[in-house]
Amino acid sequence: MVSCLLYSLAALAEIAGCFSAWAWLRLGKTPLWLLPGSLCLGLFAVLLTFSPADHAGRAYALYGGIYIAISLLWGWLVEKTVPDMWDIAGAILCLSGAMLILLAPHGRS
Repeated sequence: MVSCLLYSLAALAEIAGCFSAWAWLRLGKTPLWLLPGSLCLGLFAVLLTFSPADHAGRAYALYGGIYIAISLLWGWLVEKTVPDMWDIAGAILCLSGAMLILLAPHGRS
């Protein structure tokens, strides 16, 4: 459960950081949006190092599924874009894959 919270916080930090660049370049916001965005991206990188995964590649794979679900939630809550059934089905599929990676015995018999 702690892993899911960690990855969710990392996803929020990354999405907020990337959204700052989106807001500047696509929505015409001031470049000052990049300052908190940069801090968010730094926080994202630090949070991911606390992953319980045994190597970075597995941590990133685990994170990917959660990132997708949180991205859709961000779109819904921040950008007011309601996910459709295909978005939700895709997120469930990705989360299932992430949970398989997280919970698998990985070489332990």
